[in-house]
Amino acid sequence: MIHYSTIDLLFYLLLYSFIGWAVGVACLAIKDRHFINRGFLNLPLAINEGITSVILLTVLPTMEGNLLRQFLLTWVIVYIVDELAQQFLKNVSRRSSMDHAKTKGLSRWVKLILRTTEALFYLMMYLLVHPFIALFVNWLPELLITILVVVMLALVALDYFGVRHALRTGGMAHVGVQNDRTQGLADRMTAAIWRRLEKAYPGIERAEPENRSRYTFAKGICFDKLVWVFLASSFLGALIEMVYCRAVGGTWMNRSSVLYGAFSFVWGFGAVVLTVVLQRLAGKPDRYVFLAGFIVGGAYEYLCSVFTEIVFGTVFWDYNEMPLNIGGRTNVLFCIFWGLLSVLWIKVLYPPMDKSIERIPPLTGKILTWIIIAAMVFNGLLTAAAMVRYTERQTSPEPSGFIEAFLDERYDDDWMERRWPNMKLT
Repeated sequence: MIHYSTIDLLFYLLLYSFIGWAVGVACLAIKDRHFINRGFLNLPLAINEGITSVILLTVLPTMEGNLLRQFLLTWVIVYIVDELAQQFLKNVSRRSSMDHAKTKGLSRWVKLILRTTEALFYLMMYLLVHPFIALFVNWLPELLITILVVVMLALVALDYFGVRHALRTGGMAHVGVQNDRTQGLADRMTAAIWRRLEKAYPGIERAEPENRSRYTFAKGICFDKLVWVFLASSFLGALIEMVYCRAVGGTWMNRSSVLYGAFSFVWGFGAVVLTVVLQRLAGKPDRYVFLAGFIVGGAYEYLCSVFTEIVFGTVFWDYNEMPLNIGGRTNVLFCIFWGLLSVLWIKVLYPPMDKSIERIPPLTGKILTWIIIAAMVFNGLLTAAAMVRYTERQTSPEPSGFIEAFLDERYDDDWMERRWPNMKLT
């Protein structure tokens, strides 16, 4: 399996974001016979296409030689990223007209054909084009790549906050300030952004903003709501796995993802993904939710396995001894569990949790949300550092600095192996 450095992945993220933007613009130009920048950012970057490409670069090599599996996994990843990007646009813009205008009004079968074509395009890019791009990237000086990544990420951050500010505070009423020199720079920038968005998404102003006369904390599927879903699901997931290990293996086993507390990030992020991706199926028959959860859950578990192996050099579960496994990272039995869990989550568990979260007083909810974020981020970063040092310690036992010495003393091999007895080094 190919291992990329963090800088390499960020460079590919930006590069494929530009390629995705260019392909999208070219297709629209051919169709509509004029140029339209339909990217969310003002920069020529389609970040969701870049994210999809980077995920595929790290995951598809684990299925080398099996085109059918690679295509199916590509299709699922494209679907998941598209759905998450759609929800992101909702939360940022607070206007429904930003939702995937490229597929708005199309039938279900046409959307399926388009998504399948998109997945085929990604797979062909990986198989036929990426090897040549990789040769070019390897030819570039590492220092140049690092400088380009740092500069571009800074520009992306500025661009994002500019577009976000325009969407949250502006409107087509600002367009009239184009030639009004008495207006400030911020108003002129807002006007320019809104002129572009109006061309890209006609009728965007007609989407009614949320009525805030009576503020409800974490209304709908939003960032605050997903933070609480992540917290509750992480805790419940860790407990469920502990009980499962006790029932099957006869021993209590820690199933937490972090050094402190019983929180399984795999379950937490899984609940977030299922909530965003499957929520539109809440009103459908159970079989639709089960099938979607079977596919999405299995792909998600596979991605988590690849992530931990690449980032930490460790494997937390291995299903090679089980029948119908897929690379030892997931198997059909657990995909069935994911399908059943999806039905239980979408139909039974999430609705009352959704209402309970919205009953939290707004100010209390906001404060607690950021406390949760800070605690989880610090816990996660400390866990990542201890995990990386545990892996490095097998070949470089002597610490090279204060941080490594602290990690060696506080989280030595015995401590880590007691915390995660099933962990294996790769």
